[in-house]
Amino acid sequence: MQAHERKRRSLGFLWYYYSVRKVKEGEIAMKATVFCEHGGVDKLTYTDMEKPKITPYEVLVKVKACALNHLDIWVRQGLPGIEIPMPHISGSDIAGEISEVGIEVKNFRPGDKVIIAPGVRCRKCVSCITNNDSMCNSFKIMGFQVQGGYAEYAKAHVDNIIPVSQKLSFEEWAAVPLVFITAWHMLITRGQLRPGEQVLIHAAGSGIGSAAIQIARLAGARVIATARGKEKLEKAKQLGADEVVDYSKENYAERVKVLTNNKGVDLIFEHIGPDTWEKNLQCLTKGGRMVVCGATSGPQATMELRFLFMKQHAIIGCYMGSKKELLDVLNLVESGRLKPVIDSIFSLKEAAAAQQKMLNRENFGKIILKI
Repeated sequence: MQAHERKRRSLGFLWYYYSVRKVKEGEIAMKATVFCEHGGVDKLTYTDMEKPKITPYEVLVKVKACALNHLDIWVRQGLPGIEIPMPHISGSDIAGEISEVGIEVKNFRPGDKVIIAPGVRCRKCVSCITNNDSMCNSFKIMGFQVQGGYAEYAKAHVDNIIPVSQKLSFEEWAAVPLVFITAWHMLITRGQLRPGEQVLIHAAGSGIGSAAIQIARLAGARVIATARGKEKLEKAKQLGADEVVDYSKENYAERVKVLTNNKGVDLIFEHIGPDTWEKNLQCLTKGGRMVVCGATSGPQATMELRFLFMKQHAIIGCYMGSKKELLDVLNLVESGRLKPVIDSIFSLKEAAAAQQKMLNRENFGKIILKI
């Protein structure tokens, strides 16, 4: 183990035990699920932590629900070259009620029902001003570089606080932010999906897959979705997929050729990684685009470069999205044109079991922690 990693773990444990001591002294009153070092789900611990203290421009939210994302798993396992605060509180999708507001916060008050926008931006650079938040040099994500929502309380700058209505439950609102903003950024902003185009969406049962199907359908595209098992395929059709392919039973690349009369799809929604990478390029029409936001099956992929340039394909990297895009999505959710898809609800104490369910790919839609 490298020296800096040993030091970081040591500091994490020291911070943890310091927090526990303060809890015993009566200075803290918050439960959270945290990890003090990278590893498996067994590293997650339900424990007492210090309640966050807010600055004049911050808001303290009493968390009612927090959705899981694959990002939670990647951060727990450890990402090379990226340091995170330890002990770490995961959770990017937070819905709850305002508990406290800083003295400079004027537009919110305790009791307001809100969500926390997961993208933390500087609000001053050209990227932020032009609604390209994730291009900001100081861009961070709640539950990743910033402490998240696997806790009874979470704090954020007032810029990240968004009011929501009573139309949906806390659990439903928590199922919206990260996956819908990312899917919107991939398909609409970066992918430039147009009416009449054909799009291939992988892992329809995932939170982001279930969001992408709805957005692509709303954009007027013909949607081909992959999933495993009859139940997930049926649910994908109910969400708006025109065609479904069970990737565990048939070669989806060959099936896509049949479904498109050998033309191929115009756009691929890719978040799997090496398991799908090479077959994806076989599915693209000439001049087709592949938008990429994840690497669930691993970080390394190989490809035939000559095939890439001869077909004039475009591979487009995507990283979450902007607050403006999130507000657009929330308006569509509010009007009922997009809907959050919830698979199951766990307690905060059961966060490890919830993450294991995601790892086992047993979910269709979002897994939620109710707090």
